[in-house]
Amino acid sequence: MPAGARNDLRSGLKALLAACLSLGLWVSPAQAVEKDLTTKGEVLVRENCSRCHAIGKEGVSPHPEAPPFRTLSSKYPVEDLAESLAEGIVSGHPDMPIFVFSPHDVEAIIEYLQSIQEQPAAPPRE
Repeated sequence: MPAGARNDLRSGLKALLAACLSLGLWVSPAQAVEKDLTTKGEVLVRENCSRCHAIGKEGVSPHPEAPPFRTLSSKYPVEDLAESLAEGIVSGHPDMPIFVFSPHDVEAIIEYLQSIQEQPAAPPRE
């Protein structure tokens, strides 16, 4: 590649990087880690829980008695599930298998669950 073309390419790449930065398209490492963690949590619940539970922001659970995950915070703090996920979730329902997750997987699942929780409706104004 001729030297002039190489310099033009470098200048173009620098301009593109500067444009991305100025437009706020640069993702901070913390945002990237959080997104990766949430995505990992979504994959884990899809692989392990979606057979019975609605795992997204919409939809009904395939198993009628399995609560949609987006409603869990209406019953208790989602963070409280961490210990059960790490030690083995056991429910009173005979169809529910026992799951045991690693600490990193637990963190990912909690991040994902928190990201999909329904927000309580605002009280009507009078």
